[in-house]
Amino acid sequence: MEFEAVIGLEIHAQLRTESKLFCGCSTRFGSEPNTQVCPVCLGMPGVLPVLNRRAVEYALKMALATGCRVNTNSRFARKNYFYPDLPKGYQISQYELPLAEKGEVLIEVEGRRKRVGITRIHLEEDAGKLVHGEGADSRYSFVDLNRAGVPLIEIVTEPDIRSPDEAVATLKALRDILLYLEICDCNMEEGSLRCDANVSVRPTGETTFGTKTEVKNMNSFRFLRNALEYEIKRQIEVIEEGGKVVQETRLWDPSRGVTVSMRGKEEAHDYRYFPEPDLLPVPVEEGWLEEIKGGLPELPAEKAERFVREYGLPPYDAGVLTASKHLALFFEECVRLYPKPKVVSNWIMSEVLKELNRENKDIKDSSLTPDLLASLLKLIDEGVISGKIGKTVFEEVYRTGKDPRKVVEEKGLVQIADRDALKGIVEEVLKTHPAQVEQYRKGKEGLIGFFVGQVMKKTQGRANPKVVNELLREALS
Repeated sequence: MEFEAVIGLEIHAQLRTESKLFCGCSTRFGSEPNTQVCPVCLGMPGVLPVLNRRAVEYALKMALATGCRVNTNSRFARKNYFYPDLPKGYQISQYELPLAEKGEVLIEVEGRRKRVGITRIHLEEDAGKLVHGEGADSRYSFVDLNRAGVPLIEIVTEPDIRSPDEAVATLKALRDILLYLEICDCNMEEGSLRCDANVSVRPTGETTFGTKTEVKNMNSFRFLRNALEYEIKRQIEVIEEGGKVVQETRLWDPSRGVTVSMRGKEEAHDYRYFPEPDLLPVPVEEGWLEEIKGGLPELPAEKAERFVREYGLPPYDAGVLTASKHLALFFEECVRLYPKPKVVSNWIMSEVLKELNRENKDIKDSSLTPDLLASLLKLIDEGVISGKIGKTVFEEVYRTGKDPRKVVEEKGLVQIADRDALKGIVEEVLKTHPAQVEQYRKGKEGLIGFFVGQVMKKTQGRANPKVVNELLREALS
Protein backbone atom coordinates (compact mmCIF):
# COMPACT_ATOMS: atom_id res chain seq x y z
CA MET A 1 0.00 0.00 0.00
CA GLU A 2 1.26 3.46 -0.90
CA PHE A 3 0.96 6.23 1.69
CA GLU A 4 1.08 10.01 1.58
CA ALA A 5 1.90 12.44 4.35
CA VAL A 6 -0.37 15.27 5.48
CA ILE A 7 1.56 18.04 7.23
CA GLY A 8 0.63 21.37 8.78
CA LEU A 9 3.07 23.75 10.46
CA GLU A 10 2.73 25.95 13.54
CA ILE A 11 5.41 28.64 13.37
CA HIS A 12 6.20 30.97 16.26
CA ALA A 13 8.06 34.17 15.38
CA GLN A 14 9.27 36.62 18.05
CA LEU A 15 8.50 40.19 17.00
CA ARG A 16 11.34 42.74 17.00
CA THR A 17 9.73 45.19 19.37
CA GLU A 18 11.85 46.91 22.01
CA SER A 19 9.40 46.07 24.79
CA LYS A 20 7.23 43.09 25.67
CA LEU A 21 3.65 42.50 24.57
CA PHE A 22 1.91 43.70 27.73
CA CYS A 23 4.55 45.64 29.68
CA GLY A 24 7.55 47.91 29.18
CA CYS A 25 10.31 45.35 29.91
CA SER A 26 13.11 45.00 27.36
CA THR A 27 13.09 42.13 24.86
CA ARG A 28 16.88 42.17 24.38
CA PHE A 29 18.33 38.66 24.01
CA GLY A 30 21.22 37.38 26.12
CA SER A 31 20.88 39.47 29.28
CA GLU A 32 21.50 38.06 32.75
CA PRO A 33 18.63 35.76 33.79
CA ASN A 34 15.58 37.42 35.36
CA THR A 35 16.84 40.98 34.86
CA GLN A 36 14.19 41.99 32.30
CA VAL A 37 11.09 41.36 34.37
CA CYS A 38 8.43 43.33 36.21
CA PRO A 39 5.25 42.56 38.18
CA VAL A 40 3.24 42.28 34.93
CA CYS A 41 5.38 39.65 33.19
CA LEU A 42 6.02 37.91 36.51
CA GLY A 43 2.25 37.45 36.90
CA MET A 44 1.91 39.23 40.25
CA PRO A 45 -1.62 39.57 41.65
CA GLY A 46 -3.48 42.78 40.80
CA VAL A 47 -1.41 43.86 37.77
CA LEU A 48 -2.98 44.78 34.44
CA PRO A 49 -1.60 44.13 30.95
CA VAL A 50 -1.36 47.00 28.43
CA LEU A 51 -1.19 45.99 24.75
CA ASN A 52 1.90 46.97 22.71
CA ARG A 53 0.62 48.80 19.60
CA ARG A 54 3.85 48.17 17.65
CA ALA A 55 3.44 44.42 18.11
CA VAL A 56 -0.06 44.60 16.59
CA GLU A 57 1.33 46.64 13.69
CA TYR A 58 4.04 44.05 13.01
CA ALA A 59 1.50 41.22 13.13
CA LEU A 60 -0.72 43.10 10.67
CA LYS A 61 2.23 43.48 8.31
CA MET A 62 2.67 39.72 8.21
CA ALA A 63 -1.06 39.21 7.75
CA LEU A 64 -1.19 41.57 4.78
CA ALA A 65 2.02 40.16 3.26
CA THR A 66 0.47 36.67 3.22
CA GLY A 67 -2.91 37.79 1.86
CA CYS A 68 -4.83 37.11 5.07
CA ARG A 69 -8.22 38.53 5.89
CA VAL A 70 -7.74 40.87 8.85
CA ASN A 71 -10.50 40.79 11.46
CA THR A 72 -11.61 44.28 12.41
CA ASN A 73 -12.04 43.11 16.00
CA SER A 74 -9.92 40.32 17.44
CA ARG A 75 -9.87 39.18 21.04
CA PHE A 76 -7.30 37.88 23.48
CA ALA A 77 -7.95 34.73 25.49
CA ARG A 78 -6.39 32.95 28.44
CA LYS A 79 -4.82 29.62 27.57
CA ASN A 80 -4.55 27.78 30.88
CA TYR A 81 -1.79 25.32 31.60
CA PHE A 82 0.76 24.85 34.36
CA TYR A 83 4.47 24.81 33.66
CA PRO A 84 7.40 26.25 35.65
CA ASP A 85 8.25 28.86 32.99
CA LEU A 86 4.68 30.22 32.85
CA PRO A 87 4.43 32.43 35.96
CA LYS A 88 0.73 33.33 35.65
CA GLY A 89 -0.40 29.75 35.14
CA TYR A 90 -1.90 30.83 31.81
CA GLN A 91 -0.70 32.35 28.55
CA ILE A 92 -2.41 35.34 26.96
CA SER A 93 -3.06 34.26 23.38
CA GLN A 94 -5.89 34.45 20.82
CA TYR A 95 -8.36 31.68 20.14
CA GLU A 96 -11.85 32.12 18.67
CA LEU A 97 -11.21 35.58 17.21
CA PRO A 98 -7.62 35.73 15.89
CA LEU A 99 -6.07 38.80 14.30
CA ALA A 100 -6.06 37.37 10.76
CA GLU A 101 -7.23 34.31 8.82
CA LYS A 102 -7.30 32.62 5.39
CA GLY A 103 -4.02 33.61 3.74
CA GLU A 104 -1.45 31.72 1.70
CA VAL A 105 2.24 31.45 0.89
CA LEU A 106 3.80 30.42 -2.43
CA ILE A 107 6.51 27.75 -2.40
CA GLU A 108 8.58 26.05 -5.08
CA VAL A 109 9.92 22.50 -4.81
CA GLU A 110 11.82 20.81 -7.65
CA GLY A 111 10.61 23.42 -10.13
CA ARG A 112 6.96 22.95 -9.14
CA ARG A 113 5.05 25.86 -7.60
CA LYS A 114 2.41 25.36 -4.96
CA ARG A 115 0.28 27.52 -2.69
CA VAL A 116 0.09 26.55 0.97
CA GLY A 117 -2.89 27.94 2.85
CA ILE A 118 -2.55 29.85 6.10
CA THR A 119 -5.32 29.10 8.57
CA ARG A 120 -4.62 31.95 10.97
CA ILE A 121 -2.08 34.41 12.31
CA HIS A 122 -2.54 35.46 15.91
CA LEU A 123 -0.67 37.30 18.64
CA GLU A 124 0.42 35.78 21.93
CA GLU A 125 3.01 36.21 24.65
CA ASP A 126 6.02 33.93 24.90
CA ALA A 127 6.74 31.78 27.95
CA GLY A 128 9.97 31.86 29.93
CA LYS A 129 12.83 29.44 29.50
CA LEU A 130 13.96 26.44 31.55
CA VAL A 131 17.71 25.92 31.88
CA HIS A 132 18.59 22.34 32.73
CA GLY A 133 21.76 21.08 34.38
CA GLU A 134 23.82 24.26 34.19
CA GLY A 135 25.44 26.57 36.71
CA ALA A 136 26.99 25.72 40.06
CA ASP A 137 24.67 22.79 40.75
CA SER A 138 23.89 20.64 37.73
CA ARG A 139 21.27 18.67 39.70
CA TYR A 140 18.73 21.49 39.35
CA SER A 141 16.78 23.15 36.59
CA PHE A 142 16.52 26.93 36.64
CA VAL A 143 13.84 29.29 35.34
CA ASP A 144 14.75 32.41 33.35
CA LEU A 145 11.71 34.66 32.86
CA ASN A 146 13.38 37.29 30.66
CA ARG A 147 11.55 35.81 27.66
CA ALA A 148 8.16 35.68 29.42
CA GLY A 149 5.88 38.21 27.75
CA VAL A 150 7.96 38.72 24.60
CA PRO A 151 5.49 39.22 21.68
CA LEU A 152 5.00 36.32 19.29
CA ILE A 153 2.94 35.73 16.21
CA GLU A 154 1.84 32.17 15.60
CA ILE A 155 1.39 31.30 11.93
CA VAL A 156 -0.71 28.16 11.46
CA THR A 157 -0.78 26.61 7.99
CA GLU A 158 -3.47 24.45 6.43
CA PRO A 159 -2.62 20.72 6.16
CA ASP A 160 -1.61 21.30 2.52
CA ILE A 161 1.98 20.08 2.82
CA ARG A 162 2.76 16.62 1.47
CA SER A 163 6.49 16.09 2.04
CA PRO A 164 9.39 17.15 4.26
CA ASP A 165 10.81 19.16 1.36
CA GLU A 166 7.55 21.08 1.03
CA ALA A 167 7.56 21.71 4.79
CA VAL A 168 11.09 23.13 4.65
CA ALA A 169 10.19 25.27 1.62
CA THR A 170 7.13 26.63 3.48
CA LEU A 171 9.14 27.54 6.57
CA LYS A 172 11.84 29.18 4.41
CA ALA A 173 9.27 31.17 2.43
CA LEU A 174 7.64 32.47 5.63
CA ARG A 175 11.06 33.22 7.16
CA ASP A 176 12.02 35.25 4.06
CA ILE A 177 8.83 37.31 4.33
CA LEU A 178 9.46 37.98 8.04
CA LEU A 179 13.00 39.14 7.24
CA TYR A 180 11.85 41.38 4.37
CA LEU A 181 9.30 42.98 6.66
CA GLU A 182 12.04 43.37 9.33
CA ILE A 183 9.64 42.28 12.07
CA CYS A 184 11.61 39.22 13.26
CA ASP A 185 15.33 38.44 13.17
CA CYS A 186 14.49 34.73 12.56
CA ASN A 187 17.47 33.48 14.55
CA MET A 188 16.49 29.85 15.04
CA GLU A 189 19.45 29.10 17.30
CA GLU A 190 18.32 31.82 19.74
CA GLY A 191 14.71 30.67 19.50
CA SER A 192 13.24 33.75 17.81
CA LEU A 193 11.83 31.49 15.07
CA ARG A 194 10.48 28.09 16.13
CA CYS A 195 8.47 25.46 14.31
CA ASP A 196 6.19 22.59 15.35
CA ALA A 197 4.66 20.21 12.83
CA ASN A 198 1.41 18.25 12.83
CA VAL A 199 1.89 15.14 10.71
CA SER A 200 -0.23 12.17 9.75
CA VAL A 201 -0.21 9.57 6.98
CA ARG A 202 -2.99 8.05 4.91
CA PRO A 203 -3.28 5.66 1.95
CA THR A 204 -2.66 7.49 -1.33
CA GLY A 205 -5.98 8.60 -2.80
CA GLU A 206 -7.74 8.66 0.57
CA THR A 207 -9.44 11.97 1.45
CA THR A 208 -9.95 11.60 5.18
CA PHE A 209 -7.11 12.49 7.53
CA GLY A 210 -5.21 9.96 9.58
CA THR A 211 -4.38 10.34 13.28
CA LYS A 212 -1.84 13.13 13.68
CA THR A 213 1.07 13.66 16.00
CA GLU A 214 2.64 16.99 16.85
CA VAL A 215 6.44 17.09 16.59
CA LYS A 216 8.28 19.74 18.61
CA ASN A 217 11.87 20.85 19.21
CA MET A 218 12.84 21.67 15.61
CA ASN A 219 15.05 24.75 15.55
CA SER A 220 16.67 24.31 12.14
CA PHE A 221 15.59 23.45 8.61
CA ARG A 222 17.67 20.27 8.77
CA PHE A 223 15.98 19.16 11.98
CA LEU A 224 12.54 19.84 10.47
CA ARG A 225 13.30 17.71 7.41
CA ASN A 226 14.91 14.88 9.40
CA ALA A 227 12.16 14.80 12.03
CA LEU A 228 9.40 14.62 9.45
CA GLU A 229 11.18 11.92 7.44
CA TYR A 230 11.52 9.84 10.58
CA GLU A 231 7.97 10.43 11.85
CA ILE A 232 6.36 9.65 8.47
CA LYS A 233 8.33 6.40 8.26
CA ARG A 234 7.45 5.54 11.89
CA GLN A 235 3.72 6.05 11.37
CA ILE A 236 3.69 3.97 8.17
CA GLU A 237 5.46 1.11 9.98
CA VAL A 238 2.95 1.27 12.85
CA ILE A 239 0.01 0.96 10.41
CA GLU A 240 1.63 -1.78 8.30
CA GLU A 241 2.28 -3.82 11.45
CA GLY A 242 -1.42 -3.64 12.34
CA GLY A 243 -1.12 -0.99 15.04
CA LYS A 244 -2.77 2.41 15.44
CA VAL A 245 -1.06 5.78 15.50
CA VAL A 246 -1.69 7.52 18.84
CA GLN A 247 -2.49 11.24 18.90
CA GLU A 248 0.30 12.69 21.00
CA THR A 249 3.02 15.32 21.22
CA ARG A 250 6.49 14.03 20.34
CA LEU A 251 9.94 15.59 20.65
CA TRP A 252 12.66 15.41 18.02
CA ASP A 253 15.91 14.05 19.46
CA PRO A 254 18.62 15.14 16.97
CA SER A 255 21.37 13.20 18.74
CA ARG A 256 19.55 9.88 18.20
CA GLY A 257 17.69 10.86 15.04
CA VAL A 258 14.29 9.82 16.43
CA THR A 259 11.05 11.33 17.72
CA VAL A 260 10.09 10.37 21.28
CA SER A 261 6.76 10.56 23.04
CA MET A 262 6.40 13.62 25.29
CA ARG A 263 2.74 13.66 26.36
CA GLY A 264 -0.78 12.99 25.14
CA LYS A 265 -1.91 15.62 22.65
CA GLU A 266 -4.03 18.31 24.29
CA GLU A 267 -7.28 19.47 22.72
CA ALA A 268 -8.54 23.06 22.93
CA HIS A 269 -10.87 22.19 25.83
CA ASP A 270 -7.88 20.97 27.83
CA TYR A 271 -6.57 24.53 27.90
CA ARG A 272 -9.92 25.89 29.16
CA TYR A 273 -9.75 28.94 26.89
CA PHE A 274 -11.86 31.91 27.90
CA PRO A 275 -11.77 35.63 26.92
CA GLU A 276 -9.05 37.66 28.66
CA PRO A 277 -11.05 39.87 31.06
CA ASP A 278 -8.29 42.49 31.43
CA LEU A 279 -7.99 43.33 27.72
CA LEU A 280 -10.51 44.89 25.35
CA PRO A 281 -11.01 43.52 21.81
CA VAL A 282 -8.40 44.82 19.36
CA PRO A 283 -9.97 47.23 16.85
CA VAL A 284 -8.27 47.52 13.43
CA GLU A 285 -9.50 50.59 11.58
CA GLU A 286 -9.44 50.68 7.78
CA GLY A 287 -7.25 53.79 7.74
CA TRP A 288 -4.59 52.14 9.89
CA LEU A 289 -4.67 49.02 7.73
CA GLU A 290 -4.26 51.06 4.52
CA GLU A 291 -1.35 52.95 6.06
CA ILE A 292 0.42 49.69 6.91
CA LYS A 293 -0.35 48.23 3.48
CA GLY A 294 1.14 51.28 1.79
CA GLY A 295 4.40 50.81 3.70
CA LEU A 296 4.95 47.16 2.78
CA PRO A 297 8.16 46.47 0.84
CA GLU A 298 8.42 44.45 -2.37
CA LEU A 299 8.26 40.88 -1.08
CA PRO A 300 10.56 37.96 -2.04
CA ALA A 301 8.25 36.24 -4.56
CA GLU A 302 7.42 39.53 -6.29
CA LYS A 303 11.07 40.55 -6.37
CA ALA A 304 12.15 37.18 -7.80
CA GLU A 305 9.58 37.48 -10.61
CA ARG A 306 10.83 41.00 -11.38
CA PHE A 307 14.47 39.83 -11.47
CA VAL A 308 13.53 37.22 -14.07
CA ARG A 309 11.53 39.74 -16.09
CA GLU A 310 13.78 42.80 -15.75
CA TYR A 311 17.26 41.28 -15.65
CA GLY A 312 16.69 38.13 -17.71
CA LEU A 313 17.92 35.88 -14.90
CA PRO A 314 16.99 32.19 -14.63
CA PRO A 315 14.36 31.56 -11.92
CA TYR A 316 16.95 29.69 -9.84
CA ASP A 317 19.29 32.70 -9.77
CA ALA A 318 16.42 35.03 -8.93
CA GLY A 319 15.34 32.77 -6.06
CA VAL A 320 18.84 32.68 -4.55
CA LEU A 321 19.39 36.43 -4.88
CA THR A 322 16.03 37.40 -3.37
CA ALA A 323 16.13 34.97 -0.42
CA SER A 324 17.87 37.78 1.47
CA LYS A 325 16.60 41.35 1.26
CA HIS A 326 20.10 42.76 1.68
CA LEU A 327 21.57 40.43 -0.94
CA ALA A 328 18.89 41.51 -3.43
CA LEU A 329 19.70 45.19 -2.76
CA PHE A 330 23.42 44.42 -3.15
CA PHE A 331 22.78 42.75 -6.52
CA GLU A 332 20.68 45.61 -7.89
CA GLU A 333 23.21 48.25 -6.86
CA CYS A 334 26.04 46.21 -8.38
CA VAL A 335 24.11 45.88 -11.66
CA ARG A 336 23.56 49.63 -11.70
CA LEU A 337 27.34 50.12 -11.55
CA TYR A 338 28.19 47.17 -13.83
CA PRO A 339 25.20 46.46 -16.11
CA LYS A 340 25.77 42.76 -16.80
CA PRO A 341 23.18 41.03 -14.57
CA LYS A 342 24.10 37.41 -15.29
CA VAL A 343 27.83 38.03 -14.68
CA VAL A 344 27.03 39.76 -11.38
CA SER A 345 24.66 36.95 -10.44
CA ASN A 346 27.29 34.29 -11.17
CA TRP A 347 29.88 36.03 -9.00
CA ILE A 348 27.46 36.56 -6.12
CA MET A 349 26.20 32.97 -6.16
CA SER A 350 29.70 31.49 -6.35
CA GLU A 351 32.37 33.69 -4.78
CA VAL A 352 30.32 36.03 -2.58
CA LEU A 353 27.99 33.42 -1.06
CA LYS A 354 30.91 31.03 -0.57
CA GLU A 355 32.61 33.56 1.70
CA LEU A 356 29.39 34.62 3.45
CA ASN A 357 28.41 31.02 4.18
CA ARG A 358 31.90 30.22 5.43
CA GLU A 359 31.64 33.03 7.97
CA ASN A 360 27.90 32.59 8.53
CA LYS A 361 27.33 36.26 7.69
CA ASP A 362 24.74 38.37 5.93
CA ILE A 363 26.04 40.61 3.14
CA LYS A 364 25.19 43.70 5.21
CA ASP A 365 27.66 42.56 7.89
CA SER A 366 30.61 42.13 5.50
CA SER A 367 33.09 44.74 4.27
CA LEU A 368 32.22 43.95 0.64
CA THR A 369 30.27 46.70 -1.14
CA PRO A 370 28.62 46.75 -4.59
CA ASP A 371 31.16 49.27 -5.91
CA LEU A 372 34.07 46.99 -4.89
CA LEU A 373 32.61 43.99 -6.74
CA ALA A 374 31.68 46.13 -9.76
CA SER A 375 35.20 47.56 -9.83
CA LEU A 376 36.70 44.07 -9.80
CA LEU A 377 34.49 42.91 -12.68
CA LYS A 378 35.50 45.97 -14.71
CA LEU A 379 39.18 45.06 -14.23
CA ILE A 380 38.48 41.64 -15.75
CA ASP A 381 36.59 43.20 -18.68
CA GLU A 382 39.44 45.64 -19.30
CA GLY A 383 41.92 42.77 -19.47
CA VAL A 384 43.91 44.08 -16.52
CA ILE A 385 43.47 40.71 -14.77
CA SER A 386 42.13 37.32 -15.83
CA GLY A 387 38.99 35.76 -14.40
CA LYS A 388 41.13 33.28 -12.48
CA ILE A 389 43.27 36.04 -10.96
CA GLY A 390 40.03 37.91 -10.31
CA LYS A 391 39.01 35.21 -7.82
CA THR A 392 42.30 35.64 -5.95
CA VAL A 393 41.82 39.41 -5.90
CA PHE A 394 38.24 38.96 -4.70
CA GLU A 395 39.36 36.97 -1.66
CA GLU A 396 41.64 39.84 -0.62
CA VAL A 397 38.97 42.47 -1.34
CA TYR A 398 36.38 40.53 0.67
CA ARG A 399 38.76 40.09 3.59
CA THR A 400 40.11 43.64 3.75
CA GLY A 401 37.63 45.89 1.95
CA LYS A 402 40.49 47.26 -0.18
CA ASP A 403 39.98 48.69 -3.65
CA PRO A 404 40.57 45.91 -6.26
CA ARG A 405 42.96 48.09 -8.31
CA LYS A 406 45.10 48.65 -5.23
CA VAL A 407 45.19 44.90 -4.50
CA VAL A 408 46.25 44.18 -8.10
CA GLU A 409 49.04 46.76 -7.91
CA GLU A 410 50.30 45.68 -4.48
CA LYS A 411 50.44 42.00 -5.42
CA GLY A 412 51.76 42.54 -8.96
CA LEU A 413 48.84 40.68 -10.52
CA VAL A 414 48.45 42.74 -13.70
CA GLN A 415 47.69 40.43 -16.60
CA ILE A 416 50.48 39.80 -19.13
CA ALA A 417 49.11 40.60 -22.57
CA ASP A 418 52.38 41.52 -24.32
CA ARG A 419 52.84 39.08 -27.23
CA ASP A 420 56.62 39.31 -27.20
CA ALA A 421 56.77 38.60 -23.45
CA LEU A 422 54.52 35.56 -23.83
CA LYS A 423 56.04 34.21 -27.04
CA GLY A 424 59.19 32.98 -25.29
CA ILE A 425 57.15 31.22 -22.60
CA VAL A 426 54.96 29.52 -25.25
CA GLU A 427 58.05 28.30 -27.13
CA GLU A 428 59.55 26.97 -23.90
CA VAL A 429 56.34 25.04 -23.05
CA LEU A 430 56.20 23.45 -26.52
CA LYS A 431 59.87 22.53 -26.37
CA THR A 432 59.38 20.86 -22.95
CA HIS A 433 56.45 18.70 -24.18
CA PRO A 434 57.42 17.29 -27.63
CA ALA A 435 55.19 14.20 -27.31
CA GLN A 436 52.08 16.32 -26.75
CA VAL A 437 53.07 18.60 -29.65
CA GLU A 438 53.28 15.61 -31.96
CA GLN A 439 49.91 14.30 -30.76
CA TYR A 440 48.31 17.71 -31.34
CA ARG A 441 49.67 17.88 -34.89
CA LYS A 442 48.26 14.43 -35.55
CA GLY A 443 44.79 15.73 -34.79
CA LYS A 444 44.41 15.66 -31.00
CA GLU A 445 43.44 19.35 -30.85
CA GLY A 446 41.97 19.07 -27.36
CA LEU A 447 45.55 19.28 -26.06
CA ILE A 448 45.44 23.03 -26.63
CA GLY A 449 43.95 23.28 -23.14
CA PHE A 450 46.93 21.40 -21.71
CA PHE A 451 49.37 23.87 -23.32
CA VAL A 452 47.35 26.87 -22.09
CA GLY A 453 47.45 25.41 -18.59
CA GLN A 454 51.21 25.03 -18.72
CA VAL A 455 51.68 28.65 -19.82
CA MET A 456 49.34 29.80 -17.05
CA LYS A 457 51.33 27.77 -14.55
CA LYS A 458 54.58 29.43 -15.59
CA THR A 459 53.03 32.91 -15.40
CA GLN A 460 51.18 32.19 -12.13
CA GLY A 461 47.87 32.70 -13.90
CA ARG A 462 48.76 36.19 -15.15
CA ALA A 463 48.94 35.43 -18.89
CA ASN A 464 46.10 36.69 -21.07
CA PRO A 465 44.30 33.47 -22.14
CA LYS A 466 43.22 34.91 -25.48
CA VAL A 467 46.76 35.96 -26.45
CA VAL A 468 48.16 32.62 -25.22
CA ASN A 469 45.65 30.71 -27.38
CA GLU A 470 46.61 32.77 -30.45
CA LEU A 471 50.35 32.29 -29.91
CA LEU A 472 49.99 28.55 -29.34
CA ARG A 473 47.91 27.98 -32.46
CA GLU A 474 50.38 29.98 -34.52
CA ALA A 475 53.36 28.01 -33.15
CA LEU A 476 51.63 24.64 -33.49
CA SER A 477 50.53 25.24 -37.05
